[in-house]
Amino acid sequence: MRNPLSKTVEGLAPSGIRKFFDVVSEMSDAISLGVGEPDFDTPWHIRDEGIYTLEKGKTFYTSNAGLKELKEEICKYLKRRFNVSYHFQDEVLVTVGGSEAIDVALRAMLDPGDEVLIPQPSYVSYEPCTVLAGGVPKIINLKEENEFRLTRKELVDAITPKTKVLILPFPNNPTGAIMEKKDLEEIADVIVDNDLYVISDEIYAELTYGREHVTIASLPGLKERTILINGFSKAYAMTGWRLGYACGPENIMEQMIKIHQYAIMCAPTNSQYAGVEALKKGDEDVAMMRETYDGRRRFLMQAFKDMGIDCFEPYGAFYVFPSIKKYGMTSDEFATKLLEDQKVAAVPGTAFGACGEGFLRISYAYSLEDLKAALERVEAFIKKQK
Repeated sequence: MRNPLSKTVEGLAPSGIRKFFDVVSEMSDAISLGVGEPDFDTPWHIRDEGIYTLEKGKTFYTSNAGLKELKEEICKYLKRRFNVSYHFQDEVLVTVGGSEAIDVALRAMLDPGDEVLIPQPSYVSYEPCTVLAGGVPKIINLKEENEFRLTRKELVDAITPKTKVLILPFPNNPTGAIMEKKDLEEIADVIVDNDLYVISDEIYAELTYGREHVTIASLPGLKERTILINGFSKAYAMTGWRLGYACGPENIMEQMIKIHQYAIMCAPTNSQYAGVEALKKGDEDVAMMRETYDGRRRFLMQAFKDMGIDCFEPYGAFYVFPSIKKYGMTSDEFATKLLEDQKVAAVPGTAFGACGEGFLRISYAYSLEDLKAALERVEAFIKKQK
């Protein structure tokens, strides 16, 4: 029999995140610090709206691009929060989570051989989605001394005549790094001068601490070059609702909607109605969760300092990215031994790119009690290494 599998798909490496959590699921008394999912329930008024739409039989297809009411609320939200204007009719696509938006954007924009610049460490999907779309991933290795921000020089040095798209993954998973307005302004003219397009993944836009999120689409000359991607999973604790969106120039959105139409049809209808409720009345919920995450973030930073673990201070998402280089182990070795010795699971930094070597991703989307218990075990492990 001939090989039934695609060589491209066979060549993709499985997610480096899953290895440890397959083990954790079968280990009693283990504490996981690795899952990037809010530990809050979806706020009740949002759940109630989803339930109500089911009771009223609103289970039909919506238009391919999404409910008009939801697209209108997305535009109002983006203008209100980030000072960027979109037209609901031609510049917005509602997707099955932010992940679908990333995939569809790349497929709509790439021809075989087009290069995509991917700053790493970053979300695990960018590289394989680029490959599946026929593009060529070009990695930019971000540096701890720059707080894992993308610098002008790093961008300039990575561009070739084949470069078409820059992925901008900020606030960042796994590092928690952000790009402030001054950082974005330093690279804006490079993007324009080299005729690049930007896919800006802003799923953690609401989760910044002491810093206001700025979208690159709000800078002069960048909106027409940017696909802004966001969603409801992180800010509104709606991971399982699978609801995201993309906003961008009409000519690009038209092609993205075409792909979405054939592959998906539309995002879940009851999720879309719940999304309207979230955008209309969810600001207080987001503020409460953000404040709670910030308290956990500050607790972890102080605990690392007390233990002598080096960690730059992140101002976004709900992750910290401590360095374990001083312990003489690779990220994978450290994570494996920590799990075996203390039953604490963290993700090796290399799951997010080779330049994540020497780091761990630790999520603080867990209760303070769980974090305290886990760090007691981490401290016991650290003491054994001295």
